[in-house]
Amino acid sequence: MSKTIISTENAPAAIGTYSQAVRVENTVYLSGQIPLNPTTMEMVEGFEQQTVQVFENLKAVAEAAGGSLDNTVKLNIFLTDLANFATLNEIMARYFNAPYPARAAVGVASLPRNACVEMDAILYLG
Repeated sequence: MSKTIISTENAPAAIGTYSQAVRVENTVYLSGQIPLNPTTMEMVEGFEQQTVQVFENLKAVAEAAGGSLDNTVKLNIFLTDLANFATLNEIMARYFNAPYPARAAVGVASLPRNACVEMDAILYLG
């Protein structure tokens, strides 16, 4: 198995011991993205703005891997407040068209840097 590390300046730099994404053959595994502005590495404020920033970060990594969000087959979403679920769906509809990827949305107690939302994804570039 050979793996290719994916990295882009258009998404936040890794803040730990991980890569932004790893490609193995036609599958790309995107690490979790939190709502950091990639230029300033500062958190954006507000749930809607944070969710948009996370999707933009995922989009940048997907493009660096040679794909797009349309190649997403699995999306994992972590929310600190499940009351934001409807808003999340509205924002997600701006980034994905039917047929939608498989998805999990999980309520969690906390996320890095007190983010409201974090997402990771798996892409297939067939």
